[in-house]
Amino acid sequence: MESEISWNEAGLVPAVAIDAASGAFLMMAWMNRESLQATRDSQQATFYSRSRQRLWRKGETSGNTMLVREIRLDCDGDTLVLEVVPKGPACHTGKPSCAYRRVDGDELVEDQGPIGAPAAVLDRVSSVAFQRSMSTAEKSYTKSLFDGGWEKIIAKLREETGELIDELPAGEDKAVVGETADLLFHLIVALTGRGIATARVWAELERRFGTSGHDEKRGRDQQ
Repeated sequence: MESEISWNEAGLVPAVAIDAASGAFLMMAWMNRESLQATRDSQQATFYSRSRQRLWRKGETSGNTMLVREIRLDCDGDTLVLEVVPKGPACHTGKPSCAYRRVDGDELVEDQGPIGAPAAVLDRVSSVAFQRSMSTAEKSYTKSLFDGGWEKIIAKLREETGELIDELPAGEDKAVVGETADLLFHLIVALTGRGIATARVWAELERRFGTSGHDEKRGRDQQ
């Protein structure tokens, strides 16, 4: 496989990391043969630092590692694409993506980075919820939920579930959409409180996709 890669004169190739769940761009770094092999062996994104001239594993100091689910090579053989499951923000600034500056006319506007697939909005909400759960200074509704503990979070889940159930039979579409968004938000807060990444939920849905209902139920019953 390595013979198909167009290494540059320094023996390096750019590697782009994208979110396996959403396809959103996360970061770009360089790989040499050794870091590529280390990535394949460990399934942890490992790159080559040109400034320090050594291998570095993503998250080795921050803890924001990247589990590599798949490695792809582009048509010209000069770019690797890593499909990863990120544990925390990809950027050292704390942003979910390193591409958090968007060109707007002649200006650069900061945001949270490319969204990717529509479901990636939920991943972004999850990232923001995590950041606010760790904040010691920020005052926000999300932070107040974490400060209130499980009693408050579960009470809000029950409340939002009831409101959605009330709207579903005959409520206006706008109300159903709004209540669904409220419930999803509070579910994400609850998952964040448990330390469970939304990517794990998407992976479970992906595992079940294409499986018949009876087969899927049998699989759960056998666990």
